[in-house]
Amino acid sequence: MITIAVSKGRIYEEALPLLEEAGIKPVDDPKTSRKLILQTTREDVQLVIIRATDVPTFVEYGAADMGIAGKDVLLEHGAESLYEPLDLKIATCRLMTAMHKDAPEIKRRVRVATKYVKTAKNYFAQHGIQADIIKLYGSMELAPLVGLADCIVDLVDTGNTLKANNLEPRELIMNISSRLVVNKASMKMKHQAIQTLIDQFEKTLSQR
Repeated sequence: MITIAVSKGRIYEEALPLLEEAGIKPVDDPKTSRKLILQTTREDVQLVIIRATDVPTFVEYGAADMGIAGKDVLLEHGAESLYEPLDLKIATCRLMTAMHKDAPEIKRRVRVATKYVKTAKNYFAQHGIQADIIKLYGSMELAPLVGLADCIVDLVDTGNTLKANNLEPRELIMNISSRLVVNKASMKMKHQAIQTLIDQFEKTLSQR
């Protein structure tokens, strides 16, 4: 049995066509089912539905053989222990810094509100800026407005939320998309089955 970890929401919705073209269609609809383990039309493959931030942990520790996770989550997790064979080119967005539209450019020190603590620290350190990180799990846009932080690091899609709150994106940290990740032990023990799935995903991507 191959177990694939995936999160509900945008990633799952955009991954579903890939999964279906590989013959992996959940028997129960994850939008309405409360089941966390979904059987599929392939007897040898099941899906586990978990939080996006937990996908690399499930794969790293072997609770899932494979997973689909955003590059932002993988960077923050520090997923060096995982194989990352494919960029699935889905759920794309940008990881960026953003500030109030009238704020001056960052020079030596900055207070940063973000849930991407590791990524933000590394980014500002590479630019010679001392960053005091304030960890938030949401509502990052509020931080510069109420004086909690000078800057935020967050995912940006359309930028409409930033604009509505008088913020603007400043520096691109990384373009983000979802990746296929594989547990190293599973890759060895279930090599043929997993490689077949990887090949099927790759073929589907090449035809898009």
